[in-house]
Amino acid sequence: MRTRTLLATGSARGPPQAVKNGPMEQRRLSAVVLAAGEGTRMRSERPKPLHLLCGRPMILHVLDAMAEIDVTRVVVVVGHRAEWVTKTLVQHAPPSMHIEFVEQETQAGTGDALAVGLTGLPDDDNEEEDVVVLPGDTPLLRPQTLAALVRHHRAAGAGATLLTAEVEDPRGYGRVVHGKDDVVCRVVEEADATDEEQAITEVNTSIYCFRRSILAPALRRLSPANALGEYYLTDSVSVLYSAGYRVQSLLLPDSMEAAGVNDRAQLAVAEAELRDRINERWMRRGVTMWDPERTYVDAGVQLAPDVSLLPGVILRGHCVVGEGSEIGPNCVLTETTVGRRATVIETTCDRGTIGDGALIGPYCVVRPGAEVAPGAVVAPHSVVEPLEG
Repeated sequence: MRTRTLLATGSARGPPQAVKNGPMEQRRLSAVVLAAGEGTRMRSERPKPLHLLCGRPMILHVLDAMAEIDVTRVVVVVGHRAEWVTKTLVQHAPPSMHIEFVEQETQAGTGDALAVGLTGLPDDDNEEEDVVVLPGDTPLLRPQTLAALVRHHRAAGAGATLLTAEVEDPRGYGRVVHGKDDVVCRVVEEADATDEEQAITEVNTSIYCFRRSILAPALRRLSPANALGEYYLTDSVSVLYSAGYRVQSLLLPDSMEAAGVNDRAQLAVAEAELRDRINERWMRRGVTMWDPERTYVDAGVQLAPDVSLLPGVILRGHCVVGEGSEIGPNCVLTETTVGRRATVIETTCDRGTIGDGALIGPYCVVRPGAEVAPGAVVAPHSVVEPLEG
């Protein structure tokens, strides 16, 4: 029976743990993010990578994960609405991350997109390097998983390593075909798969780690002779295998982590998963949530210990809530700062400030720019306007 390398996990709901350091741990690591697609199934003028998840563009969740591992250089391949995507990343990407942008002018497949992306990595020396490749629509990927993928790749001395997942319904995914000694010999896209190959339930997640020195030559050998007439990045697996390089796979225990987002329904599923993670993280840091299923906290929110969030609370954007404050029930706060030990009941506040020890609500509205003074008591049904001048 064939054995597969499984990504280790901690608790059932906890993050995966990176494997122990292997050889070549100090080799330089770069990344290429593929974000050039139009995303027609989203049915939106907004580029797919910029659709919001928990108040943050989807592609930024991907960059956030990479910011926590030792990535030296990041290239983002843009295409559809390239200026919009580029401007957003320049303004909001992790400040420590250096990003180069290259444009795929013609959508000719993921293999072509990566070939374009490699032009953004300078050939400045002969240092050995690995390249992580991932799509910009996998916002649930954890940094621990990326680190484990790279370490497994290096420990095995592989030319390429794929992150894979077992799914009950593999329709729409590329199937992973193993050969002797459990190496991956090819990935076949569904449109080109035989009936036997379509029955395979181990699928490609489109997340890879390659040895850079062999990647460009492999991409030059790709052919568009397939059902879609595109250059498939997945074909690089069979090219490398045929050339004698070892191609490994690392199996995710939870396929949700590598789930892509291609339409609004998948966006909602990813949003629910990410909100569960955010809520669990804050509760473990000392925040009380009376009903986590009815509490919505965006990725940019900051909560101090002993904050209590009652049912129906929505915290949007970069809200900050001070120690011991109680918010809710049924509050919507957007880009709002709340001081320590304040109480906010059934109130809407947009870009306002609520001071320490203030009591406001129920049924109050705080207008943009308005401030509730420390210790103030705002009567029910009040509208707080910003001071003039």
